[in-house]
Amino acid sequence: MPLTRPSIRSARRVALLAGAVMAGPALAQDVVLDTVVVDGAGSGAASGGVGVGGGISTEGYVGREARVGTKTDTDLRKVPQAVSVISREELDDRNVQTLVEAARYTAGVRAGTFGFDPAFDTLFIRGFNVANTGYYRDGLRSLGGSFAYFRNEPYGLEGVSILKGPSSVLYGASAPGGIVNLVTKRPTDAPFREVVGQIGTDSHYQANFDASGPLGGNDNVLYRITGIERSADTEFVAARDDRTYIAPAFTLRSDDRNTQFTFLGEYTDTKSGGGRGFFTTPDARITGIEQGDPAFRDLDQTQGRVGYEFEHRFNDTLTVRQNLRYQTIATDMRFVSVLGINPDGLSASRSAGEILDDAKGFAVDNQIEGKFETGAVGHTLLGGLDYTYFDGQYRYGGSSAPDLDLVTRNYGQQPIFAPTSHNLVNTTTHQSQIGLYLQDQAEYERLVLTVGGRYDWLDTDTFNNNDPDATVRAEDRNFSGRVGLSYLFNNGITPYANYSTSFAPTVGTAFDGSAFDPTEGEQVEVGVKYAPEWIALTVDAALFRIEQNNLLVTDPVNTSSFFQVQTGAVRSQGFELQANAALTDGLSLVAAYSYTDIAFTEGENVGNQVAGIPEHQFSLWGNYEVSSGVAEGLGFGVGSRFLGANAANDTNTRENDSRILIDAAISYDFGAANPKLEGVRAQINANNLFDNRAALCNNAYCYREQGRDVIGSLRFRF
Repeated sequence: MPLTRPSIRSARRVALLAGAVMAGPALAQDVVLDTVVVDGAGSGAASGGVGVGGGISTEGYVGREARVGTKTDTDLRKVPQAVSVISREELDDRNVQTLVEAARYTAGVRAGTFGFDPAFDTLFIRGFNVANTGYYRDGLRSLGGSFAYFRNEPYGLEGVSILKGPSSVLYGASAPGGIVNLVTKRPTDAPFREVVGQIGTDSHYQANFDASGPLGGNDNVLYRITGIERSADTEFVAARDDRTYIAPAFTLRSDDRNTQFTFLGEYTDTKSGGGRGFFTTPDARITGIEQGDPAFRDLDQTQGRVGYEFEHRFNDTLTVRQNLRYQTIATDMRFVSVLGINPDGLSASRSAGEILDDAKGFAVDNQIEGKFETGAVGHTLLGGLDYTYFDGQYRYGGSSAPDLDLVTRNYGQQPIFAPTSHNLVNTTTHQSQIGLYLQDQAEYERLVLTVGGRYDWLDTDTFNNNDPDATVRAEDRNFSGRVGLSYLFNNGITPYANYSTSFAPTVGTAFDGSAFDPTEGEQVEVGVKYAPEWIALTVDAALFRIEQNNLLVTDPVNTSSFFQVQTGAVRSQGFELQANAALTDGLSLVAAYSYTDIAFTEGENVGNQVAGIPEHQFSLWGNYEVSSGVAEGLGFGVGSRFLGANAANDTNTRENDSRILIDAAISYDFGAANPKLEGVRAQINANNLFDNRAALCNNAYCYREQGRDVIGSLRFRF
């Protein structure tokens, strides 16, 4: 089927289990995001000033603070866990269009496992897929459906912070690989306005706007409104990449700044394609036959979020916060699938399908933070109670489609009709989670001990609307913890170590009808962080080992009914190294290396590598803008991404070849040549400059790297 791998698994399971519960709506968690406070000339210029509130602080490409690691404003050196920050300036320099593009140069992250996919943002951290349970927006979990995944517009972000390793101690149910925290743009103290026009390959036309500042001259009332409008084709015959995005925000604050309320809203309407990719033969070899058809192709999705962040500081020692959001998403996905090549070799049989996936959710996180001392030990004590609720309905219907002529490739030339019913699969899922957590950051001179614990009550009800007797109820109760130790030497070097755990619910039932237990993960990590105060530079190195158990494998007894049992386990271990720097005026760099060894330790394929995860990844991006002389204002960016060979299936009988992908950019600031043109900047970005479209196979499905993509931008700030 022309779906991303996680979605394919869900669809196949539903179809195969007939009366059983299909892969009920996946938990696309909305992360409690750290608000980004831009700190420094580089990021401040790139984002239009300092956003009020938030939880990440950056200097150019260099992250200084991120609330994602502790839910408090903490220097990253003190966080006893690996954290990567992608700043607004880096997003601008690379003209990032998707979350996958944003994470391409981050250590420990595999972006693009399923090749080019304009419909879904799928990331693996330390070998684990975090798309279902690891995405957060402004610190709050966003639960989505099986196919109704919330999309995140990079132009609407101040930055991205990625916490690696188990994170349930603060966030509850999540993948052991980590979480991705997306930080929405917030109102700024200084007035700021910009408009951007873009034109690129595949008929890409886009307009952006961003405006912020005090409202009516009152610096206690700030506003921001950000938006884009895009019309674009893609390299697929049956997929577009259209988007409308509008995000209003405003901040109310007291004169003494001790009380602050920030409203954050968003509406997004996207049109992509249900049919994306290429037909894969039964022996898992990719062909040039495209899935999908223009006559029945659109993946229409609308999503909305409204919420607020409230903070009140009683004094220097006591602060309370409440972050709240309500969100909805509706997905209508039409697709055509190539089933196989007919015996004559001149045509291919096809089917059509339509998925309707709607979801709504509510999340609130209440926090109280206290600072105090016990003798020579200073404490930052955080207590919290959060609640999330998800309600989703998934419906699927199928129909026949006319054969595809392989000689003329007559895409879009034959009528294809929608299914008359969407009840082939019809499920409703309700899920609620209550989490109670406590964390203490204890500091003695240069030693920082972070200890935390959390208990979750997670209830999931899955209803098969075609069979009321097939309702499944799962009640998961889980304790998660983390203990970490850091020591800050005065030369900028900080060694650290941590032990942390995670859990995530498992959708479905065993042969006897009982609900599955959650998967459980635990990590041991040691590392070193280097962040000298005299230069904008961070170098982070980490060694880790993650064990995850209770994974689903094929039931060895009830194989004819495609049931599963929880006897699988994997181990991920490896090494990560990342450096971010603003070495001189105008020069910014980010370099990353990852070694990831993730293999099955129990169940099927014991000892084999998990498909799709390269052992070795290396990336380097550098951007330089000339600051003086005749070439002043001229900028250059070059990036290289190396992806090592990796298993193409879990049985390890085939392998994806290694590859190198090159990205580049060139820009010019017209204000350097003529002061009257201050604020006018032109930029051209090229991804995969040499058009390397090598195949990527993952078990029974194959994909390709995104081909050469070139976008020219003209920006005016005033």
